Amino acid sequence: MDSQRLILVLILTFSLVMLWDGWQRQHLPAQSAAVPAEKNVTPTGVPTPTTSLSASSSAVPVVGPVAPAAALAKAIVATDLYIAEVSAQGGDIVRLELTRHKATSDMSKNFVLLESGGQHIYRAQSGLIGEGLPSHKTMFKLAPGSYSLAEGKDRVELRLEAPEAKGLSVSKVLTFHRGSYLIDVSYEIGNKGTEAIAPNAYFQLERDGTAPPSETRMVQTFTGVALYTEGEKYKKITFEDIAKDKAKFPPKANNGWIGIVQHYFVSAWLPQGSAEREFFVRKVSDNLYSAGVILPVANIAPGSTGTISAPLFAGPQEQGRLKSPDPSNPGFVATGFDLVVDYGWLTMIAAPLFWVLEWFHKLIGNWGWAIIALTVLIKAAFFPLSAASYKSMAKMRLVMPKLTRLKEQYGDDRAKLNQEMMELYKKEKINPLGGCLPIVVQIPVFISLYWVLLGSVEMRHAPWLGWIQDLSAKDPFFILPLVMGATMLIQTKLNPTPPDPIQAKVMMFMPIVFTGMFLFFPAGLVLYWVVNNLLSIAQQWQITRMIEGGKAKAV
Repeated sequence: MDSQRLILVLILTFSLVMLWDGWQRQHLPAQSAAVPAEKNVTPTGVPTPTTSLSASSSAVPVVGPVAPAAALAKAIVATDLYIAEVSAQGGDIVRLELTRHKATSDMSKNFVLLESGGQHIYRAQSGLIGEGLPSHKTMFKLAPGSYSLAEGKDRVELRLEAPEAKGLSVSKVLTFHRGSYLIDVSYEIGNKGTEAIAPNAYFQLERDGTAPPSETRMVQTFTGVALYTEGEKYKKITFEDIAKDKAKFPPKANNGWIGIVQHYFVSAWLPQGSAEREFFVRKVSDNLYSAGVILPVANIAPGSTGTISAPLFAGPQEQGRLKSPDPSNPGFVATGFDLVVDYGWLTMIAAPLFWVLEWFHKLIGNWGWAIIALTVLIKAAFFPLSAASYKSMAKMRLVMPKLTRLKEQYGDDRAKLNQEMMELYKKEKINPLGGCLPIVVQIPVFISLYWVLLGSVEMRHAPWLGWIQDLSAKDPFFILPLVMGATMLIQTKLNPTPPDPIQAKVMMFMPIVFTGMFLFFPAGLVLYWVVNNLLSIAQQWQITRMIEGGKAKAV
C-alpha cells in the first residue's frame, strides 16, 4: 500500500511538473541587446544572397527617397475576412485587421495581426534585387483610396507602379481573394534595355521581438520565426537567437516556407514550385527582426517581361486552412504548414484528439459540449483500465484493517512487514500497483488535451454556456476549478485511506494543490477534468459498492 500511494503521488507530481514546464518551456520575448553587424545585410536594409542565385543578383538595389510616414499614400482593401492597409512605400502591407476574430482584451474591436502604428511593428515587405530595381523602401505610384470585393467577384487586385530606372519598368501586383487569408504578391518586370537581366526577388516579414499579450492570461507561448523544408522539417527560431547570431536553419532548399508565429496566428511566405530558394533571418535594428526568402527570377531578355510571385498567408491558425491555404486551388502546396499548431512531442496523440474534438463540434455546434462528448469517449476507451484500477482500490479498502494490524505487529521489522504485506496481497489477489498504472497511461492523453485546448485558435473566444464565454481562458469566477477540487476530494474519500498519517495528509492536500493550479488553466481543460472526475466517481462508487456488497454476502 505504501508503494502504491508513493507512486500515485509521484504520478500526480509529474503531471504538475509537466504542465508547469509547459508554461515555462515556450520562449520568452527576445532581449533587445546590441549585437555585431549582421551578415548579408546591406546598409539600405535590403537582403542579398550569400551566393548568387543568378548572374546579377549581388547588385544592391537603388533606394528611392523615403517620405515621412504621415505623408505616405495608402490603400485600404476590404475582403470578407480582413481589412488590409497597403503603403506606397515598397507596397508593404502595414496593417491587417481580421474581421472574424476579436481583440484579446477588447471584444468590441477586431484583432489586428499586422500593424505599424504605435509601439508595435509587424509588416509584410518585398522587393527586387538588382540595379535599377525597386526594393521595399522604394516609393511606388499608388492610387490611394478604398478597394473591396465587388458583388459576385472572388478577387480584388491592387497595382502599384515603381519609378522607371535603367530601362526597367516594374509593377507590383497584390491580389486579395474571397474566403482566403492568402494574398498573392507578384512583380511584372519589363526589360526595355539592350541586355538580358536575371534578378532576384525577396519576400520578408519584419516584426519587433515583443510577444503579444498572453491569450491565456498566464501562459507564455512561442513567438518567433518558423521555417519548414522537407529535408529538416519544422524548425522554430527565437528572436533572441537571431539577435545573438545563433539561429540555425537550412539556408537553401528547393522547397519550403518561412514565417512568424505567435499564439493562435501566423504569417508566412509560401513559395510555390521547386526553384532553389534562400532563407534568411536577421536583426534589423534594436528589437526589430526580419525573416524571409529570396527567389530567382527567370532570365528576362531585352524587350520581354518577366514575372515572379509568392503567396503570403496572414491569419489565424485554423487547422483546416493551414492544411489547405488556397481553397480555390487544390494543387497549392504548403507541406508542413499545419505544424505551426505546435503540440510538441505529444503531436501523435494531440492531433487525433483535435480531429475527434472537431468532429464532435461539427455534430453538436458548441465547443464546450464537444469537450464533454470527447471526455465521455476517452472515458469509455479507458473503461477497462479504470475498472481494473477501481477494483484494486476497492479490494484495498477491504484489506485496510488487516494492513493496519500488520503494521502494528511488524512496525519495527520493515523486511518482515513487507513480506507479510506481499503475502496478503497474493492471498487476496490484489495488485498493489493496479490503481496507479492506468493513471500512468492516461497522463499523456490529459497533457495532450491540454496542448490542444491551449493551441487551437478554434477555442479562442469560444463560449460554452452561462459565465463561460471563452474556453481558452480561465474561468472568470473560478466556479469550474472549485467544482473540480470538490470532485477530487470526493474521489479521495472513495479511495482507501493510507495507514500512514503523513501519506493520508498528503492525499487530502492534493485536491487543494490541483484546485490552486487549475484556477488559471483554460476553462475548457477544467471542464474536461470536471466531467472526467464525475464519470470516475460514478464508476468507482459502483465498483466499490459491488465488491464490498459481494464480500459482505460471502461473509
